[in-house]
Amino acid sequence: MREAPIMTDLALRPSQPAAAPQPKPRYTVADRAPRRLSDFLLRWETILVILLAAVIIGNTLLSPYFLDLYNLADTTYNFSEKAIIALGMALLILVREIDLSIAAIMALAALAIGSLAAHGVAPPLLILAGLGVGLLCGAVNGLLVTRTGVPSIVITIGTMSLFRGIAQVTLGDQALTTYPDSYLALGQSYFITMPPTPLSFLIFLVLAIVFGVVLHGTAIGRQLFAIGANPVAARFAGIRVDRLRFALFTLSGLLAGLAAVLLTARIGVVRPNIALGWELDVVTMVVLGGVAISGGVGTILGVVLAVFVLGLATFGLSLMNVPGIVINVLLGLLLILSIAAPIVIRRFFGRF
Repeated sequence: MREAPIMTDLALRPSQPAAAPQPKPRYTVADRAPRRLSDFLLRWETILVILLAAVIIGNTLLSPYFLDLYNLADTTYNFSEKAIIALGMALLILVREIDLSIAAIMALAALAIGSLAAHGVAPPLLILAGLGVGLLCGAVNGLLVTRTGVPSIVITIGTMSLFRGIAQVTLGDQALTTYPDSYLALGQSYFITMPPTPLSFLIFLVLAIVFGVVLHGTAIGRQLFAIGANPVAARFAGIRVDRLRFALFTLSGLLAGLAAVLLTARIGVVRPNIALGWELDVVTMVVLGGVAISGGVGTILGVVLAVFVLGLATFGLSLMNVPGIVINVLLGLLLILSIAAPIVIRRFFGRF
């Protein structure tokens, strides 16, 4: 007699309906935008690299002294202080602000350094005095901008006249020329002998790395980009906009004080017109570096490349005995061409 087959639970379960096929998505959203050749060519940094290569090759062909290590080291003296200030200016312009009083802050900080040096103050205290004056002036700008709501360009034009006027009234036609030798050595000797590297240039490189990491790799950097893109939305997102703006103005003043310390040690003299017109040179570096005046766009790498383009171009032209006025005209044309190049390339590739 056969035994009845054992019915498993599977056999007792009712049959499940077949799963309906999932509809295919109409489109797919990629993790990042597709990369095309035109995207690479339109990158501001790519254009600056091409300009820098053209400057180096052209100057090398036109002058046999351009690639001399000591000549290159000495030319960094001419733009390192401006480049240090440009790092702080880049962050300000990134958040839709600007500081046109940086050169006047340098004059006031240099006045404090020269006055204390004339009374025999030690070099460490001279450095602290320059940094302290710059920090205080930057804090004044930050308070006025954040508390009054007046545009920063108006505020800093006013403080530019104030700070420069204090230096001019105090010094008059005099010049301060008494400094300790150990202080002058900071700006008139190589910090590294081989390759010859001035202290100001080394400080610029270190600060550029720090600023690049903070801006492009931290939450603070993302907040700065958010403020530059839309300050109102940044406030609703919980970002303390005014606090960051105040910190950036204070930082800009501190960097101007540092530049005053290095410049005073390099030239060994303080006059009322020290660093006159530097604010325009610094803004040129930042704008040429790709930082948008409208805010929210820019990189530290672009600013560093722009510094080298302008610095080496000026150095090469000076080797060929080109007058300073002509150099200013050529650098202005270079700035216009660098701004127009992305527009021309975009229109060209837009036809295909």
